[in-house]
Amino acid sequence: MTTDGRVPVVLSMGSNIADKLANLQLGVSVVCRGGLSCQAVSGVYQTAPVGGPEQDDYLNAVLLAATSLPPGQVLARCQEAEEAAGRVRSVRWGPRTLDVDVIAYGDQVSTDPELTLPHPRAHERAFVLMPWLEVAPDASLPGLGRVVDLLAVTGTAGVRRLPDLRLALPDCVQQKAVTACR
Repeated sequence: MTTDGRVPVVLSMGSNIADKLANLQLGVSVVCRGGLSCQAVSGVYQTAPVGGPEQDDYLNAVLLAATSLPPGQVLARCQEAEEAAGRVRSVRWGPRTLDVDVIAYGDQVSTDPELTLPHPRAHERAFVLMPWLEVAPDASLPGLGRVVDLLAVTGTAGVRRLPDLRLALPDCVQQKAVTACR
């Protein structure tokens, strides 16, 4: 919990259809509205798809926020962002305009089928761990350990940072290659 009583939240975003960067930026804009105070967004990473049918590479990023919203409302905001980008859920692990996952909600651990916390596969996904480590070098995944140690196990194959691409948080400024709010 933050000093003001809000819960830290980690969200992962990915896109591999149409204007991928614009889709990610739209996701940031929709998620960072009332009730979710977005604090940092990672750089943009190009990622080979994991599972599912043959498809284009993804662009991925991680967003850090703080909120007093309950987990279900955070998930609803993520789904609102996906809808705004025109996401259609037709093929499991298939191509998508925007995917926004709740990776962690504070230290909460839950097996609720609607929202499992932490995300059940986050510890296996370099496309989540690498950008998360960029914006939170001391981060831990509840019940699973430090992100840096998890990334050492998963490796970084198929994931690379694209230094020329950036996402912006609403009303924020650039600090040390990571966007952070004032």
